[in-house]
Amino acid sequence: MKLISWNIDSLNAALTSDSARALLSRTVLDTLVNQEADVIAIQETKLSAKGPTKKHLELLAGYFPDHHIVWRSSQEPARKGYAGTMFLYRKTLNPIITYPKIDAPSTMDDEGRIITLEFEDFFITQVYTPNAGDGLKRLAERQVWDAKYAEYLADLDRQKPVLATGDFNVAHHEIDLANPSSNRRSPGFTDEERLGFTNLLAKGFTDTFRHLHGNIPDQYTWWAQRSKTSKINNTGWRIDYWLVSNRIAEQVTQSNMISSGDRQDHTPILLEITLD
Repeated sequence: MKLISWNIDSLNAALTSDSARALLSRTVLDTLVNQEADVIAIQETKLSAKGPTKKHLELLAGYFPDHHIVWRSSQEPARKGYAGTMFLYRKTLNPIITYPKIDAPSTMDDEGRIITLEFEDFFITQVYTPNAGDGLKRLAERQVWDAKYAEYLADLDRQKPVLATGDFNVAHHEIDLANPSSNRRSPGFTDEERLGFTNLLAKGFTDTFRHLHGNIPDQYTWWAQRSKTSKINNTGWRIDYWLVSNRIAEQVTQSNMISSGDRQDHTPILLEITLD
């Protein structure tokens, strides 16, 4: 099975805008088409509460005609056009689709952050983890989210093996970002967020990239748009992951980044796994 995850940072912009960035986004979509993945997870769709428009669905069908589409958008009382997730999966697959809530604080459960696909022998679930925010204003709520989400994954894992992906908004170790010393209290690299991710893995999950590649440096999935040279200089962060239940880690054959060319922000990540 081949699976891809990508934080697209506005599906509408990627599909319909004529900006230079949108053109780069569509080049990435072309790259994903060529990968011929079975399942594609997309985060930060930023769609309205009604989800993709007819135009969006037509354009997506042009790229991925052999895939069904399911989505989850931010709903009131959460912010409009915020967060959001989407799965595209092959029409030959027939998962049970759920849109779980994890009793998260504030409006987090209404922000469209989790979708889960249940198959006969495993789960595939994606997450767009809340950012701790400027000034770490959401850090306390983020810590509650991390604990609740870890328990949610553990509950799935008690039923059958899990493949979990998405933008987890945390660089786990110093090797996972270019400038750890200057980012000690930056969102995504606080001790609290890193511990939350450690605790998640401790519940029985494997970071598949590190499992396959070990501690190779300078491997990132996100480069800040605010810095024009972040990607040129590879001053990035690895904050997007494919995790799997420990008991199926040895069945993973690939876990890599897919090049997004000159486009900054997130790059897609690939997982290949042999599932019995």
